Amino acid sequence: MWGRDLSWRLNGPNNSTWQKQCNHCHHLDLGINLTPESPESSYVAMVTAVNNLGSASFTFPFTFMDIVMPLPPWDIKIKFGNASVSRCSLQWRDEDKVLLNRLRYRPRNSRSWNMVNTTNAKGRHDFLDLKPFTEYEFQISSKLHPNKSIWSDWSEALRIQTPEEEPTGTLDVWYMKQNIDYNRQQISLYWKNLSVSEARGKILHYQVTLLEVAGGKATLQNITEYTSWTWVIPRTKKWAVAVSAVNSKGSSWPTRINITDLCEAELLVPGQVSAHSEGMDNIMVTWESPGKAAPAVQQYVVEWRALHPGVVMQPPVNWLRSPPDNMSALISENIKPYICYEIRVHALSGGQGGCDSTRGNSKHKAPLSGPYINAITEENGSIFISWDEIPAQEQMGCILHYRIYWKERDSNSQPQLCEIPYKFPPNSHPIDSLQPRVTYVLWMTALTADGESAPGKKREFYLQGKVNWSTFVAPSICIGIIMVGIFSVHYTRQKVFVLLSALRPQWCSRQIPDPANSSWATTYPIMEEKTQLHVDRILTDWPTSEEPEPLVISEVLHQVAPVVRHPLRPKWPEKGRGVQGHHPSEEDSASSPPHPRALTAEKGQLVDLYKVLGSRGPHSRPGNPASPLMVLPVDYLPTHEGYLPSNIDYLPSREAPITDPLEELEPQHISLSIFPPSSLHPLTSCGERLTLDRLKMGCSSLML
Repeated sequence: MWGRDLSWRLNGPNNSTWQKQCNHCHHLDLGINLTPESPESSYVAMVTAVNNLGSASFTFPFTFMDIVMPLPPWDIKIKFGNASVSRCSLQWRDEDKVLLNRLRYRPRNSRSWNMVNTTNAKGRHDFLDLKPFTEYEFQISSKLHPNKSIWSDWSEALRIQTPEEEPTGTLDVWYMKQNIDYNRQQISLYWKNLSVSEARGKILHYQVTLLEVAGGKATLQNITEYTSWTWVIPRTKKWAVAVSAVNSKGSSWPTRINITDLCEAELLVPGQVSAHSEGMDNIMVTWESPGKAAPAVQQYVVEWRALHPGVVMQPPVNWLRSPPDNMSALISENIKPYICYEIRVHALSGGQGGCDSTRGNSKHKAPLSGPYINAITEENGSIFISWDEIPAQEQMGCILHYRIYWKERDSNSQPQLCEIPYKFPPNSHPIDSLQPRVTYVLWMTALTADGESAPGKKREFYLQGKVNWSTFVAPSICIGIIMVGIFSVHYTRQKVFVLLSALRPQWCSRQIPDPANSSWATTYPIMEEKTQLHVDRILTDWPTSEEPEPLVISEVLHQVAPVVRHPLRPKWPEKGRGVQGHHPSEEDSASSPPHPRALTAEKGQLVDLYKVLGSRGPHSRPGNPASPLMVLPVDYLPTHEGYLPSNIDYLPSREAPITDPLEELEPQHISLSIFPPSSLHPLTSCGERLTLDRLKMGCSSLML
């Protein structure tokens, strides 16, 4: 009520009156205190407002209990019996005449209050629904009469944390398995923290127990404060793992899982796994049921992890579980924009599982840089390109493709390119369309769904090329076939051998073996022969007619040691003179009497043909009739300059004296013993001349 002037008037018991005025006010304090001597005493308050238009009055009757308000409670505290939240008692102090109390409480992180009204509480109330290990806030208000009176102000807030209790529920455990070698595997366990209501206290650590499935015996027990655990176990056995959370009051029920291959069952592989953005911090993952095995699926697990190529310590994995009738999931935990995530969907049925994967991001744009080519190698005429991954902070989302560009150096033509789908790993690709012996410039770019990156660092490479063996093998095969056909003809083969023999150099000629190294010379040592065959010189002339002239051999037997007479620059017959055979003189015949035994070959006696060596002179040729055929002793070896003695002891100590200068023109006599004394007999039946048509030689005997 507004007015220019206000007047207040209060009428009480025993005709007591209190009155007061004010100008332009709407609140007025009478400044009097009412005593509760008679709580039921009646009072009448009347307010009158006066202005230029007139006046108005308002009357309000009330009693003492209608307007009285007690003081708020004080000295509030809470007690827990046996340190248990199930025995919680809130206590406070209040005025004596207070009949009603109201209590409100809430967890500190909650906005809504829980209300409790009590009558004749006498400063105490027990709570039965408080949660363990939770911080609560308490306040209390009082009232003197159930229907009358006014509630007091709320007391000061009491904040306290309830005691811990043994954890409830079980941990949500997930795992990943990786084979190290044929006998070992590494398992990585991950689990989520229990909620506050499930933990019911501060989790001190987690207990991990490794068990063998066959015997159920605990092989290893480990304690960790982290929400992950990694261990290496044999692959030859089946394993199970149990994980539980521990606080000061006890531990939760263990979560047991069997370690199996989560992607082994092909029938349980989900189909058409895809991911697309749902805002800045969400990714929607969809999939299809695994066909005929869909009724056996008990649950789906969606697993995701940020991709950080080249980082040894990969970030932890995240996952959520979905019921078997749900074919999509919105993932938002630890999702950040411009980060690529590897997403995998598992379909689980009992102890088996199948999986499929994809990649996704919540937001993307073109990469900030292109890949760096770290190596270019040449293999079999093509090049093999390897590159480094773009750093995760520069990828700006999931890379879909790589592009390799190349062109010839100093060329203005458009570069060629090759687009490669993203695959991690390997980071390498071959290129076969390059020309050998050309220098190329190569670089790479990366593409996301939003565009292509800037070119990476350029590299030059000179392609050496490879030898095309097919160009050599085919002609070689054809030539080989032709040569085989040619050499299959006997006449052609003979002519070719003759040509090759004529072209053969001198140093390729075969050497005459040394008779001294033969087994015959080792078995039968050379003895001083009593009878020697003295052959002066056998001069042969190349026949000009069809019938060859007979060869005259003079048999001369000596009783002395072999003597070699060295000719002193023998002169060849003049042109037109014939060459006559040499006949021994009478003096020679007298000095060499005939052997009493006839020249016969004993049976079984081996005649070594190496004892007689016949050779032409070093300068002889078919057209030179002056080239004599010399018969040399056994002890002489052939050389490129003539014949040298193989046994120095057989050489004479001095040269024979030259009695007549005319002897220089005569052929020199060379003494040679080719048969042992017992095998030589005078050839009396043949006369003085012996021709080759009368002589027959075999491998084991000499016959006439």
